[in-house]
Amino acid sequence: MKSILSIEIDMIIPFHDVDSMGITWHGNYLRYFEVARCKLLDKLDYNYRQMQASGFAWPVVDVHIKYVKSSVFDQQITVKANIVEWENRLKINYQIIDSHTQQRITKGHTIQAAVDMRTEELCFITPDVFQDKIRPWLEVDNLQNHLPSDNDNNGPLNESAQ
Repeated sequence: MKSILSIEIDMIIPFHDVDSMGITWHGNYLRYFEVARCKLLDKLDYNYRQMQASGFAWPVVDVHIKYVKSSVFDQQITVKANIVEWENRLKINYQIIDSHTQQRITKGHTIQAAVDMRTEELCFITPDVFQDKIRPWLEVDNLQNHLPSDNDNNGPLNESAQ
């Protein structure tokens, strides 16, 4: 799936996140996802406080995680988060990689759904307030997709090279 908006954050695995063998406890990866998700929502300018102020809650309704490799105490990791769906639900994909080797450690996704806090009803279409926040990012993405690239056979760089 194509990413609409993404972020990367660097973290170092703290001692309190590992077990007696020095390996990160599996439940902590969801917390790393959450840290990245909060930064991603800040970048969108629609974080959890803003969601609440707009009258909507966005609970996580589904989580998927795939453990590929272990991480250990004091290891530097990069957590990547990408919005890939937003129209009827919010789906964010995650990857956690070793910052030095670029090896994948964990991947997964979360799905959130908007709930109207007044009625406590699930929204089957993303509320206008979220659509207003994501629209500029969609326009930037759309513009970038229509710019000629160096690999475009009709682009000016390739014409002069022939």
